[in-house]
Amino acid sequence: MINNKEIRAEFKQLNMAKVKIEDILEHLDSEIRGALEQAVKEHFPNQPFDVRTLYRTFLQKVYTRCSTWERVPDRYVKPD
Repeated sequence: MINNKEIRAEFKQLNMAKVKIEDILEHLDSEIRGALEQAVKEHFPNQPFDVRTLYRTFLQKVYTRCSTWERVPDRYVKPD
C-alpha cells in the first residue's frame, strides 16, 4: 500500500524538469573552462597545468557521476 509520503515524493518527481547535463556543459564550455582555470590558478599559484586537459577530465568525472538527463526542481529552470 502506498502512503501519502510516497505519493508526494512521486508527484514531486513528476513535477521536476529534466535537463541534459552534457548539453548544458557544452553550451557553457568557455565560461566553465575559464572559471575552472581561474580557480586552479587562485588555489595553486605557480603550478603549471593544461586547462583543456583539466577540463576534459572534469567533464569525464561529471559524466560518470551524473545521468545524461538529470531531474532538477522547477525553481531552477525558467522559460525564456
